[in-house]
Amino acid sequence: MAKSVQRGSQGAAEPSPTDLIERCAELKEELVTFAQSPRFDRWLTPLLLEAAGPARQLDEDQAIRITDHFILRYRLPDGSTVVDRFVSGRKDLTEADRELLLGWRDPVEGIFEIRRKDGDAVVLLNLVDDLEYRTYSNVGRAAFRGVSKGGFLHVCLVPVHGADGTWLVSGAMSYYPRSIASEIAPAALEMASGRPDLVFRNPEKIERGWRRMREDRAAFVEFCGGDELVLPPAEAEELLNAYYRHLRETAVAARSGRSRRRRLSGPDLPLFELPRDLADSDTIGVIYDDVDGMNFYADYGMLWDLFADPALAGRRQHQDLLRTYLREESITPLPIRRLVTAHPENADEVFRKLLRKPSFTWGEHGEALLRRRKPWYYENEPRPGVSVIGDRLSELLGTGRH
Repeated sequence: MAKSVQRGSQGAAEPSPTDLIERCAELKEELVTFAQSPRFDRWLTPLLLEAAGPARQLDEDQAIRITDHFILRYRLPDGSTVVDRFVSGRKDLTEADRELLLGWRDPVEGIFEIRRKDGDAVVLLNLVDDLEYRTYSNVGRAAFRGVSKGGFLHVCLVPVHGADGTWLVSGAMSYYPRSIASEIAPAALEMASGRPDLVFRNPEKIERGWRRMREDRAAFVEFCGGDELVLPPAEAEELLNAYYRHLRETAVAARSGRSRRRRLSGPDLPLFELPRDLADSDTIGVIYDDVDGMNFYADYGMLWDLFADPALAGRRQHQDLLRTYLREESITPLPIRRLVTAHPENADEVFRKLLRKPSFTWGEHGEALLRRRKPWYYENEPRPGVSVIGDRLSELLGTGRH
């Protein structure tokens, strides 16, 4: 029987998945050598030293993970990645090679449950985004020799362009047996909670996340009396802990009835604690927006005073605070927009003094100012501020919990 060969639109034979994986291995080796060359020392070495800590101890897996993250996702001063520079500097690469490499800039990180082995591949369920990934290693099936169905892998995957649905291990791979599922599940939950972007690779989770966030925001507004609060840090912590206790008690009562509620009640431990940089502020702004979700802002009361009384714009501390809000990447345009909306009659004067531009008007120049200072915010689609975990992770979290 004649062997069938896949051909592209121009009649040329398309490479098989095996050929593509072999090419991935060659390119990855060259890419790692490129990243570890002296030209990148000024960026990579500090990352490794920071991870090593004062004791200057860093195991091989940690070093590999940091280097892999640096290669694929670290933004150099001009905004490019190491992959971008490798591709732009290699004129000998084919168009297929370029597409393959540039696809690696969007890796999938997670904690995966091993569903089954399938030839040289393993089929993995990502506990973070609840999606399955057919995964290969560039060293072949030997990489999966010590792993078993039902166990777990902490690993980063990159797509194999040209072989839809095929993924490749990138960097270090850590294996954990199924016997410690009760320890793995909280780690996956922490990853999902701290990195919602990992969860929302799954479109279904985006839809559910928006729905859950709307419900949570409505409950917050009902309990707290509004979606924007300005409080001393201690009062903010107290109110938020009261809110989260209220949510927990309501959920327990709805799920199990009063007898179960009494059985689950325990010590009144704090559920929420502000980070030190916020706790040391005079006031905290808490804004639960219908798009940007719940956010916390240091010294928000001082900024509120500035927009309420633009004469304060002549004071250095008020100017420095507003500049910080405009400059910091951790702060979205949300608080500035809220303050302008609350005090539209004063916004022009505040920004004229800050920017030393007498002709500035918020209506004409405000949006351009925000886009110029915070381009990263406008480059990405909004995502829910509430993570949604999948059914399998929910099951694992129930296992071993008291």
